[in-house]
Amino acid sequence: MKISYDRDEDILTIELNTSAPIDHAEDVGSVILHLSPDDQPVLLEILHASDFLSGLVKATMRSEPVTI
Repeated sequence: MKISYDRDEDILTIELNTSAPIDHAEDVGSVILHLSPDDQPVLLEILHASDFLSGLVKATMRSEPVTI
């Protein structure tokens, strides 16, 4: 697994499988999941990563469940 962050574009990239080719992608809001031909996760992109991560940190600091 390889994790990288592009500060200029504010994108967090997580390479889950470096040996599989990317065939297609699915997106939900600011998260894009790139999939192999057999629908295995290959790459995860989080757009507006600083907002996403700050919301995640805030959610983990609370005692009640929070949906991000």
